[in-house]
Amino acid sequence: MRWHSISLIGAGLLGGSLGLAIKRRQLAARVVACVRREAALAECRKLNIADVVTQDLSEAVHGSELVILCTPLSQMAELTSQMRPFLQHGAILTDVGSVKGTVVQELEPLARQAGAHFVGSHPMAGSEKTGVAAARADLFENAVCLVTPGRSSPTEAVVKVESFWQSVGGCPLRMTPEAHDDLVSRSSHLPHVVAAELANYVLSPVHPKEQALVCANGFRDTTRIAGSSPEMWRDIALANRQNLSRVLGVFIEDLQEFQWALERQNVTAIEEFFAKAKQRRDHWHANAAASPE
Repeated sequence: MRWHSISLIGAGLLGGSLGLAIKRRQLAARVVACVRREAALAECRKLNIADVVTQDLSEAVHGSELVILCTPLSQMAELTSQMRPFLQHGAILTDVGSVKGTVVQELEPLARQAGAHFVGSHPMAGSEKTGVAAARADLFENAVCLVTPGRSSPTEAVVKVESFWQSVGGCPLRMTPEAHDDLVSRSSHLPHVVAAELANYVLSPVHPKEQALVCANGFRDTTRIAGSSPEMWRDIALANRQNLSRVLGVFIEDLQEFQWALERQNVTAIEEFFAKAKQRRDHWHANAAASPE
């Protein structure tokens, strides 16, 4: 499907990568990017992520068939409210946010008031790097792209959003917003909290100065995602706080069981802990390599 006009609201890593992917694959006759900072105008134009780069929200969304919110979660409702008078009747809004329950609940009625349709999205793609300079046209290739329609989402709009993610190389997967937030609290949000705490604890200045010198590849790989945007992850943690708090509780209990096994020198339990982790990780990795979808 080729769109007449697609608007990207926000042009960081994900927004910039979408712009590059849309232009490379010629998915729209016109791509418009809306940025917040003056400095971003020149940077986005230099990288050619869109045909038009503007700070004017009305100019950005006017006449667009598809509007994609690529901003932090805390900004989405206000931006949607501001763009309502300028949205084309029947336009489709979607987003790239990592939490869907609150986003769908807030944005669906706002879009409906403008005669538009909101369908939530979350491409499982990204990097610890931030900003448009890190954008890549191939970022979404073979990435699972979760699509989370609300109760009033028209089927036609949902199918078009799924088709869009497929057209940038992704593998669409439809589910409810509630199922999404439950699943990603374990697979995405919990690992970020764990990586952040590892970085906070191990690299704390209370430890001897030699501590950082003995942090090698394992520590680097495990904490890579701790380098992500603090603003973005603050919003994600708060927006999915109930699910994240619950899975953190289970995770802490599991760590306590391992701690008790260590204190009791329970050789069998300790070996089983590592063996089970290896078996489950190897199985997941083999299946993922065999079929990206």
